[in-house]
Amino acid sequence: MRLTAARRRDRDRPLLVHKWRQAADRHLTPVQRSMLITWISFGATFGTVRVITHGIRGGWLPWGNISAGGEHLHHYNIGIATLAGLGLIAVRGDEHAVGHPAVAAAYGCGTALICDEFALLLDLQDVYWAKEGRLSVDVSFGVLSALGAYLTAKPFWHEIGRITRHHLVTTARGAVTTRTA
Repeated sequence: MRLTAARRRDRDRPLLVHKWRQAADRHLTPVQRSMLITWISFGATFGTVRVITHGIRGGWLPWGNISAGGEHLHHYNIGIATLAGLGLIAVRGDEHAVGHPAVAAAYGCGTALICDEFALLLDLQDVYWAKEGRLSVDVSFGVLSALGAYLTAKPFWHEIGRITRHHLVTTARGAVTTRTA
């Protein structure tokens, strides 16, 4: 099977994800990369937990709450355990492990699990579903996560936007050229 000139060009063009990775290599220091991964994992975990908890409460997810010995296990417990495990990595002092992206991701996840039930930790009462302020807390953490991820690596995000626009325009031009040829 012979490839058309357009298909050969598409095959030889780097994927958008590869261009993003190159931009990250050019614009992000190791600390910025870790912070960016932390913020993104925080936001993704916080959002996922919100959806899961609403799904369990609303009965539209096929599973229920996690229990241990008949007691409801709140997800802040999992967050505390995650951060305790990460503390062991930090205390050990292995620089390769401390700077690993999985550590940054786990830190963001663990922190989000704790923050999502922060009112419970402060009041020592399960006020998780109280209407007062719940929406504002959800929106605040979402905005905080997005803002943190953006500000941590502002030049990187601008480069990602430029690369993505260029890739889409080039791809669209190639598609138009292919159709008219």
